[in-house]
Amino acid sequence: QVQLVESGGGLVQAGDSLRLSCAASGRTISSLAMGWFRQTPGKEREFVASINRRGTATYNTDSVKGRFTISRDSAKNTLFLQTTKMKPEDTAVYYCALRIRTGSNIYTGSEDYDYWGQGTQVTVSS
Repeated sequence: QVQLVESGGGLVQAGDSLRLSCAASGRTISSLAMGWFRQTPGKEREFVASINRRGTATYNTDSVKGRFTISRDSAKNTLFLQTTKMKPEDTAVYYCALRIRTGSNIYTGSEDYDYWGQGTQVTVSS
């Protein structure tokens, strides 16, 4: 059974950095596409960043380009999201997602992923 557990969230000030982690179990992530999404109350879950299954390509949504970086450590079976220059509008619950279906693309839709973590709260104060 696949399980994803996020950690690293918290309360930070504008301009600060955080590193979010997503520890996976039940599947080896080294050959699977993964992504980060975020959600605020009353809004749809929003795509943040993704990495393709081979780890050769990443993609960020425009609002975080130049500030957030997605990466993975296959030895630790863990996905990361390094955030920098954080803004109050980055406040959300952050979720990691894993895709076990085949495909070599970069995936940006919630429907593209098969498993989700429980989320970690990130709050950025101004």
